Amino acid sequence: MIDVLACVDVFYEDSRARAACVVFENWHSGTAAYTLVRQFSNVAEYESGNFFRRELPCLVGILDQLQEPPDAVLIDGYVWLDPDGRPGLGAHLFDALRRTTPVIGVAKSAFRGAPAVEVLRGQSKTPLYVTAAGVDVDRAAENIRSMNGAHRIPTLLRLADQLSRNTGALAVRH
Repeated sequence: MIDVLACVDVFYEDSRARAACVVFENWHSGTAAYTLVRQFSNVAEYESGNFFRRELPCLVGILDQLQEPPDAVLIDGYVWLDPDGRPGLGAHLFDALRRTTPVIGVAKSAFRGAPAVEVLRGQSKTPLYVTAAGVDVDRAAENIRSMNGAHRIPTLLRLADQLSRNTGALAVRH
């Protein structure tokens, strides 16, 4: 069975955003099966403590364009913000996906109180912080550890970030 996995990321510029999605076939893939980039206009303002209100519509919008639903979605951020289950962006995405698609959060910095599993990759002494919904967090962390790439950030997570940050001008599409 071939997995369908997706890494997503969003970059903001004023009230516009660019969402990127990198689709790949298994945890060890070093290349994408395909990529998508979508422009968004009239993106909500940043609201402290409610970041998901800004980013969630972009993530759902890009995932809606996939040829088939992914078996898991990886985001740049946290799923859970504390041990009591305070939702982060990933938990809100998990709910938006009707709790049918696991969401794995991969964060580059620690969030105080978040129940994350630390993952060291390559020669890096700085961990990634993994949280998850819909899949066991230890299994998710092991999958992130096994992803392609010799450095701290897996190759395809880095690609999603690069595609969302494309240095060209943001062409707005409604």
